[in-house]
Amino acid sequence: MSSLRNAIPRKAHKERSQPQSRKKFGHLEKHKDYVVRAKAFHQKEEALQKLKEKAAFRNPDEFYFKMIKTSTVGGVHRLESEANKYTHDELILMKTQDIGYILQKLQSEKNVNDNLLIMYMMIGRGQSIQCVRASEDIPDHIKRKTAASYREVEARKSRIQELEKLYMDMARQKELQKKGRKRKLREDEIICPTSKPLYKWRAERKR
Repeated sequence: MSSLRNAIPRKAHKERSQPQSRKKFGHLEKHKDYVVRAKAFHQKEEALQKLKEKAAFRNPDEFYFKMIKTSTVGGVHRLESEANKYTHDELILMKTQDIGYILQKLQSEKNVNDNLLIMYMMIGRGQSIQCVRASEDIPDHIKRKTAASYREVEARKSRIQELEKLYMDMARQKELQKKGRKRKLREDEIICPTSKPLYKWRAERKR
């Protein structure tokens, strides 16, 4: 009997909308709206319950460094500014270490590039790499290897140029961090024009 009752099509009862006389009260909440609101309410309730448990079982001797290194701004913890974390001498020391690393990588790249050039010149029997690539009596696999080697040399050359530029920039920044009065030279004071700014330090008497 129940199967026959389910087989008969039934009218779908829809939830009514807000009556015209109650439009001033806003949207009439449907069941799906209640489900969303209930889930959000229970999530907040569970979060508050966990916080209460943590507060109840808190260790009074518990200590974290962030307790003294943070401040509460609008209910949000914020770390103290670390702009002056290092002294002036420590910053210069770190800059020196960075310059030393860049110089080491630059020398390493130059040595590898020089060794590659010597090896390729020996393979080409004194001929330049461009001549080896242009010759037509060499097998295809040799040409491909030579072309790949040529690209590697060019890539290393560009990397060496980038490292040299980076080394010069870092060395200039390190010099500018040193103590002493200095000023930027005007264009009419520069003998050899350059795109980079030049500085002049005031002569100081050495004790």
